[in-house]
Amino acid sequence: MINDLAGIYLADSRRTLVVARLGKRLRELGLTSFNAYRLRLEAGTDPAERQKFIDLLTTNETYFFREPPHFDLLRERIAPDLLRRRHPVRIWSAACSTGEEAYSIAMVLSDEFGNSLDWEVFGTDINHAVIDTARRGHFRMDRLDMMPAGYLRNYCLKGTGQHDGTLLIERSIRKHTLFEPMNLAAPIPDVGLFDVIFLRNMLIYFRPEKKREIVQRVARHLREDGWLIIGHSESLRGMDDALSVVTPSVYRWT
Repeated sequence: MINDLAGIYLADSRRTLVVARLGKRLRELGLTSFNAYRLRLEAGTDPAERQKFIDLLTTNETYFFREPPHFDLLRERIAPDLLRRRHPVRIWSAACSTGEEAYSIAMVLSDEFGNSLDWEVFGTDINHAVIDTARRGHFRMDRLDMMPAGYLRNYCLKGTGQHDGTLLIERSIRKHTLFEPMNLAAPIPDVGLFDVIFLRNMLIYFRPEKKREIVQRVARHLREDGWLIIGHSESLRGMDDALSVVTPSVYRWT
């Protein structure tokens, strides 16, 4: 069912994960078996519960400036190139989870562009709950190990009192971000074109044919010479002939 709804493949070896993540929900609903829950979902009369099911079975591990070389590339090579083009810049964090990746991108752009260009970071995720967290921009301090000190000082507000141990992303960054729920395994709405798309660490959850479908669907939203960045443990070999490899995990639309 999760494969049908979200394209995510869970092998039989993930049975324990499924039981752990759904067991509490069954108890909350007063259901005594997973079969009863399956029948409720298949009835199709409760779209909110279907979304809850997807939210519970999607993985959302992330943190600020995860896989730092990609942000070095954004800062040192991509941002100067975009600055020379002088058009409004759009970057898509296509599996943004709770928003740390999107805000990391936004901090780099703010630091490199200042007021020289209009720019926007668009974050999407299939999980509605994590999108709500991303929109708030309020995080625990333990997500900061990889964040450069200058960004922490310039773009984050430290919580005090009841918010001690947390931070809030500064409004000057949040005003450049937009977060919306989106299922990449389904047709993508008209979101326009992007200079850079981050599609990192989510293709590993799909079978090869679904990976190819998602990559081709997402890549069509790249501008000419746009950049597509995936996770360091992933590859697009054989998935889209219009994408040329720059370095491992970094591709350009040709």
